[in-house]
Amino acid sequence: MNINAIIMAAGKGERLRPLTETTPKPLIKVNGVPMIENIITSLKKVGIEDITIVTGYLKEKFEYLKDKYGVQIVNNPDFDKANNISSLYSAREKLGKTIILDGDQIINNINIIELDFSHSGYVCIPINEFKKEWILSLDKNNKITSCLRDGGDQGYELKSLSFWTPSDSEKLRKLLEFEYKNNSNSQIYWDDVAMFVHQKEFELYGYIIQENDIQEVDSLEELKALDPSYK
Repeated sequence: MNINAIIMAAGKGERLRPLTETTPKPLIKVNGVPMIENIITSLKKVGIEDITIVTGYLKEKFEYLKDKYGVQIVNNPDFDKANNISSLYSAREKLGKTIILDGDQIINNINIIELDFSHSGYVCIPINEFKKEWILSLDKNNKITSCLRDGGDQGYELKSLSFWTPSDSEKLRKLLEFEYKNNSNSQIYWDDVAMFVHQKEFELYGYIIQENDIQEVDSLEELKALDPSYK
């Protein structure tokens, strides 16, 4: 089965204002390259051609990517009134053997993009100091046993790159539909569906990577650290 990718790029990127007042966060350039283009080219380098981008805020700014890279674009009409569960819900029909990524990060090591995965799960980085991020605990087989929402100083920091088997994607699609439409649960992250709300339905694993293999850009300070031109 072919592997496809879904890139989440619908949000307003408010923590990067004023840069994002006219440019969507995934299109902010880091060292001359828009973040989302780094992701697209990384996916293509490992052989993934079926790429869907979920847009919302300033959606027209992404249109050039269709001609430049042959990607597909799905619009999330609820991006400004719901959490990002609405984005994956909008692209739910694309779920198969799928890699899901956020559009506001830099992939420095394309080898972290697994192609031969047999378990669903998230890439994660070992930590030895407190991080106010989602922190995973793994067992000896790297199965995720718990997740702390508010941070921690031991375990593995979850990153926004995940792998989904066809069977888990089918469950995820149905549960997205149930939570978002039937249960009106619109203010949660899509990750909440498998990680917390329906945790018993999934066996998720951690794919351990190194600290600099992937870098997320969550603030102007992080952007300045990656690209000195913004100083």
